[in-house]
This record gives sequence, structure tokens and C-alpha cells, in this order.
Amino acid sequence: MINSYIDATPNPEFLIKSIAEQGYTLESALADLIDNSISAGANLIEILYNIKDSKISLYVVDNGNGMSKDELKKNMQFPSSSLEIDRSLNDLGRFGLGMKTASFSQTRKFTTLSREKGSMIYNAATWDVNHLKTKKKWEIIINNSDEIDKIIFSYSELSKNCICEFSDFVPNTIIKWEGLYKFENYIETKNLEIAFSNEMESAVTEHLGLVFHRFIEKDISHLKIKINNSIIDSFNPFPENGFGLRPLELRVKPFGKDNLKIQGFVLPISAKNPENSRIWTTEKKGLADLEGLYIYRGDRVIFYGGWNGLIKKYPHLQLSRLKIDVGNLNDNKLQLNVSKSNIVFPFEHKLSLLRCIIELSDESKKEYANNGLKFNTSKNKKENFELLNKIYSTKGLKVEINEEYPLLKILLDELNVSQRSKLNMFFKSITTEINKIKHVHEEKQLIGIEEKDGVNMDEIIEIIKKLKENGMNKQRVCDSFLKGMGFNTQRLPEEIENLF
Repeated sequence: MINSYIDATPNPEFLIKSIAEQGYTLESALADLIDNSISAGANLIEILYNIKDSKISLYVVDNGNGMSKDELKKNMQFPSSSLEIDRSLNDLGRFGLGMKTASFSQTRKFTTLSREKGSMIYNAATWDVNHLKTKKKWEIIINNSDEIDKIIFSYSELSKNCICEFSDFVPNTIIKWEGLYKFENYIETKNLEIAFSNEMESAVTEHLGLVFHRFIEKDISHLKIKINNSIIDSFNPFPENGFGLRPLELRVKPFGKDNLKIQGFVLPISAKNPENSRIWTTEKKGLADLEGLYIYRGDRVIFYGGWNGLIKKYPHLQLSRLKIDVGNLNDNKLQLNVSKSNIVFPFEHKLSLLRCIIELSDESKKEYANNGLKFNTSKNKKENFELLNKIYSTKGLKVEINEEYPLLKILLDELNVSQRSKLNMFFKSITTEINKIKHVHEEKQLIGIEEKDGVNMDEIIEIIKKLKENGMNKQRVCDSFLKGMGFNTQRLPEEIENLF
């Protein structure tokens, strides 16, 4: 008996529209195009748009290596590469679908013009859903020279009218979206320009500044992304310039062909102060929006804000951020989706992440314990009238008595060297007890070295002798004095042990 068959060739219009629904937002779609630009070696990227007759035109233009005619043809097809091939470490792609799915998520017609770096001639190809609907065939339009010249002219005019221009910018790839249906079909014409401009200036700008912040900050790549008249500033969720961000222990876990680097960070309680908010938050996103995981894949943030289903959000976790670095060699293990907006960690790594989150949660609670306590964050201020200084360390936040406190300064000035030394020992005992109550331990112990407060081993020995003369045994000396001075009483220095 002979089998019969059904032609299963999909309707191109229906399939394209289905493919487009991959969870893209405008900002994530543009980020996908920028991934391709970076992978092509671009360091200058223009995103330009205008609105005419209620139709939005948007251009994404870069100075990367560009594509030959054959490369353009290949990259316009579904998909343009295999999932099985090994990618270079700086390749931000994944499925070979990004340019197409990202573009179709926002428009029903897009054209890609490209030329190899150094070449004068552009080649161009267009996907047009209306053409697919009419022809009912999988066809990519190869643009003629007149169409190419028209797109180049419209882009050039738009670029020249922008106030902020890149110097020595040579565009090698130009992607044009004609008509953004999610805005044009659902927003009233009178509000279209304002609504779209606001979206580009807020959500898109913030998203791209965060997602590509490492590339923008790198001296080597020094990526610049421009939207019409503004160059995007980077937003680093882990600033390193002494703002009080406290790192926890870095953990490195084997992960297939690569390693998973996990490190928690606790924001200072001052991050909740509106005056400091712009260091830690964006204009549209607050601490609660930005708490959680930050997953970097090849220096590109692919997930941020929230805990990706690992735990719920809690108020005290607003100061918690967990940075995870992973390469692009294990996308299958992460179940990375087309829009790079969703990942799933393998079970064994979920447990590791949960342990890190528990530790981060505990440290955040300690930081919240400082809420309402007023400390001075710098000992080097010219006028410091706070009794306690707040000192950040890798093991937590600790406090110490400020010797510049006016009343204390008067007292210290009236004491001789020996009296001042004994008072400093007393202060050290007080701060040790305070930090112990706050669950913060000293980073080092006083083991026979002279510290900055002028307390040295000879003076400690003198105090111990006097305590013994007053009838105190070793245990009482340890409990009442040595512990307060930061000693490990189970391993006392030899010169102290000899006194007993």
C-alpha cells in the first residue's frame, strides 16, 4: 500500500507573525540588534527614528565589519546558523534568529543594507509580510540600487539633522524598520509621537544603558550608542567608586565547558536615601525593581531585576544584588530563549544559588539593622561631629569611636600618652562589643603589632599585670579584657600566655 502525504509548507504570513511573538519588548528587540553589531566589531551605533504621517521609521546603524552579498543573504534567512556550532567567546548571538524575530516583533517590514568594511557598495534585502501575504511564498526581496539609494538618503538626512553626531562615523550596516505596528495600531494618532518618544527616551535608554554597561565602560570597546540626539550613559548596578557597596565571597562553580561565577553584593542603607538614589536606581526603576539576579553572558546582561522564580521579593532584599557571570558555551543548559529574556538554571545549580541568596539575605538584614542609626561614612571629612564612624569591610559594616568628636578630643588632649593608651583600649573594647551585637566581626586581630590607635603589646601586658594584681585569673582577664581587645583567647600570643 502506498502512503499519501500532506503538504506541510507553512503559510509564510501566519508563521512570521507567530515567530514574532517571542516575548520581545521594544527595548529587548533593539538590544538583540545591538548584539549583532557588537559581534560584528562595532563600537559606534546609531538608533534614529522619525514619525511622518502617523508612520514610524526607525534605523539601527553601526560601523562594524558589515556583510558581503552572500553573508547578507545567509543572515536574512531563518535561521542563519546552527545551534550546534561552537561560537566565538565574543559572539552574543544564539539561534541565528535575532535580527529577524526582533525586527518582526515590532514591524511587518524591515530592510537590511550592508557592505564589507572598506567597500563602497551596499547590498540590501527586505522581509515584507504584505509581500508574503500576496505571493504566499517564502521570498526575501533583493532591493535594487534605486531603493538602496532612497534608504541611504533618508537615513543620511535624519542623521544630519541630529544635534549629536559621531565623528568619523562610517555606517557599514543599516537596518530600517518601516512602521512599528504595536504603537501605530494601539495608540491614538495625536499621542503617537509623544508616546513613542517617551518610550525611546526612558525605557529603551535605561534598558540599553544597563544591559550593555560593561561594553560602554570598557576602555577597549568603548561602545557608544546614540538615540537621536543623546548618547546613552551606562548604568552599572555594581558601582566600584567607594559608594559603600559591600561584596560577599566570590564563588566559582564548574558549569559544563565553562565556569559559573557567583557573587553577592549588599547595598549600603544610605541607598534608601532619595539623595543617593540615582547611584543605585534609574529614573523609572527603584530599589525594589532592581533587586535580585544580574546574569551576564559574555559581558552582556541577559537578566536583571527579580529572582527568576528562585524566591519571592521581600522588603529587606531591596539592598541585595547577586551577580552571575557565565560564558556563551552553555546556552542549552540555561535554556536561553530567543529573546534572551528567560533562563532556567539546572537543579544542582539552583541549590548553590539558593545558598548564596540565603547568605545575601542575612547580610542585607544586618545592613537594615543600621537603619535609623546616624553614622559618618568618612573619617577624612574636615568637620566630623559624629560620635561613631561607619566603616565598610568585606565582612560587614563595623563602627568605631571617632576621636575627632569634639568633647572626646578635648578629653584626649588633656591626657598623657599612658592615659590616652588606656582610654583607647577601653574604646576598643566598647566598639568590639557593639560590633559583636551587630553580628560584625573584626577583620583582623591585634597580634603583637602596633595599631593606628597607639595601642601596642607592651601596654597590653602592663594592663594584664595590673588586672592580675587585683585578683583576676586568666579566664576573667580573657573575658573582661582580651576578648574586648579583639584577641582569640584560644590562641593567645606567647608573651601573654607567659604571664599566666
